[in-house]
Amino acid sequence: MTLRLHRDVDGPCLVPEGSVLAIGAFDGLHRGHQTLLDEVRQRACAQGLVPAVVTFEPLPRAFFSPVPVPRLSSLREKVEGMTAAGVRDLLSLRFDAALTAMSAEDFVRRVLVGRMAAREVWVGSDFRFGHKRAGDFALLESMGAELGFTAHAMEPVLIDGERVSASRVRTLLAEGRFADATALLGRPFVIDGHVEYGNQLGRTLGYPTANIHLGDRVSPVHGIFAVRIGVGEGPCSWPGVASLGTRPTVNEVREPLLEAHLFDFAGDLYGRRIAVEFVTKLRDELKFDDLEALTAQMRQDERDARQALGMNPILVDA
Repeated sequence: MTLRLHRDVDGPCLVPEGSVLAIGAFDGLHRGHQTLLDEVRQRACAQGLVPAVVTFEPLPRAFFSPVPVPRLSSLREKVEGMTAAGVRDLLSLRFDAALTAMSAEDFVRRVLVGRMAAREVWVGSDFRFGHKRAGDFALLESMGAELGFTAHAMEPVLIDGERVSASRVRTLLAEGRFADATALLGRPFVIDGHVEYGNQLGRTLGYPTANIHLGDRVSPVHGIFAVRIGVGEGPCSWPGVASLGTRPTVNEVREPLLEAHLFDFAGDLYGRRIAVEFVTKLRDELKFDDLEALTAQMRQDERDARQALGMNPILVDA
């Protein structure tokens, strides 16, 4: 089943067959999200309805926040995850001033009923929506009785007694607790993108890198990491070391850059899509006095990364 992506608030009904509809930000598609989407898919299948989702770009909390908000997944990664979860129609609304001014009642009538023909609406237990967050589950229940849909609140998913949430995952990643974050995500944390040309400094220093520019995406992780890299559609299996930051020693970039060095790799990756899986944080990003000191630290980072990845130690020239 191919997912259909839509972006506009207004327009014709997207699912005239009727939908079982989930609403939320769905950043990271963690195990709580996966449980909700699995329920939506099963209930839609049982009733001959369409499994569908309404989500928001940018994240609502990022729109209102005075400081940048880290993201667990891009829109592309979200779409891929929704496709894998069996969602057929995804309405990804532009979260802007016009949408924030829409009343909760209008949102229900125009979006949930008019655009998505909802027969069931599924949300998290603390879901709020509409102008000044005036809409809540009680409003969904009362309007559903009037407009022909039922409202359902999914209870939080708990792991080791703690609620699975995107905020919790962001905190774990920022702390370098990747195994704990993996447990909540249901998979390792990955950043992917197309490899772009750089200034070849890494190659000059003996550490050629595959570079991914993050643009305006704010990463929850920064520093130097032991990683595994996947090329194209392949698994994240190639060992390496990566830096995610602003390269303070050479002062070349202001926006974060992900640079991954693949151990013992001789191919050409320019223009190809790679996925970088973060395994272990080795250290924070530092500014060095000169390139000689930077190169010495890079050799140490290679030793540390190989050890963290369970590889046989090698002699790296001092």
